[in-house]
Amino acid sequence: MHSFNELFLEFQDSFYYYLLQLLTTIVQWLLLIVPLLIAVAYLTLLERKVMAAMQRRRGPNVIGVFGLLQPLADGLKLLLKETVIPSVANKFIFLLAPMITFFLSLVGWAVIPFDYGAVLADIPLGILFLFSTSSLGVYGIIIAGWSSNSKYAFLGALRSAAQIISYEVSLGFIYLTILVATGSMNLTEIVVAQEYGVWYIWPFYPLFILFFISALAETNRPPFDLPEAEAELVAGYNVEYSGMGFALFFLGEYANIILMSSLCVILFLGGWLPIISFIELPGAVWFGIKLVGIACAFIWARASLPRYRYDQLMRLGWKIFLPFSFGFFVFVAGIYWAFDWLMF
Repeated sequence: MHSFNELFLEFQDSFYYYLLQLLTTIVQWLLLIVPLLIAVAYLTLLERKVMAAMQRRRGPNVIGVFGLLQPLADGLKLLLKETVIPSVANKFIFLLAPMITFFLSLVGWAVIPFDYGAVLADIPLGILFLFSTSSLGVYGIIIAGWSSNSKYAFLGALRSAAQIISYEVSLGFIYLTILVATGSMNLTEIVVAQEYGVWYIWPFYPLFILFFISALAETNRPPFDLPEAEAELVAGYNVEYSGMGFALFFLGEYANIILMSSLCVILFLGGWLPIISFIELPGAVWFGIKLVGIACAFIWARASLPRYRYDQLMRLGWKIFLPFSFGFFVFVAGIYWAFDWLMF
């Protein structure tokens, strides 16, 4: 039998241990989320600068040197704006929707490896986790459209649901093809497999193009910004939001852009592996360089391509991308099975 003092000391040790674990987890999340929010803020500046250069105009250049403080001014403006809640809206769900969207855009970053071992949660089913969290993101948009009690917002939400579901099917087959080639859903192992072979962009170049276009549709980016479609729907599902409610949707969208760009780098561009082997740089730096390149491609698409009609969007997703991604998956799986290359 343990004495009362021994039991108390044992409880105290356990309490301090779990408290330390909790504090460590909180610090790790803050080290991930704070740089991510800064990156999201400056992605908006990068977008405006790149689009201005492509359209031969100046872009933001007043607040700070070369306009570098513009994202901080935009954030302060949204923070100070009044949050207006429509009188006919379901107030609790109306306020919950942007929080869901923003939270789900952050959760996926837990499994993204920036370098070997530099990952918050190196789980075996990393791809499945990301696929699940990105699929849940549509609920925030649907809830926002429904709770606003507005025809325009609800129509934008329905468009978004149909669009995301359509292109996630093709993304699923792309993930399965990478799974067959690697034998693992762990994102670190996918990058390591490319280190001892070739980057998957070369054997799977058609899938890389499909993934990039599907990522544009998945994040509601031009030319697939049908849910927002300012000229048709007056901003779509978030038309009734202002202040921080709108800001959370905005941050969620740009965080998803960076997340899909990171996933593209990991699946096809070798993750943290160096572009030029004889230049010694940390793996996270190479990862960041590739990430910025893919993000600039997102911006290029917005600046140069006209918006699709909705029937064209659905036709591309269901009649072109789905058969092609499924056929490519069957072809790759057949090749690996015929030559006994399967690793699971």
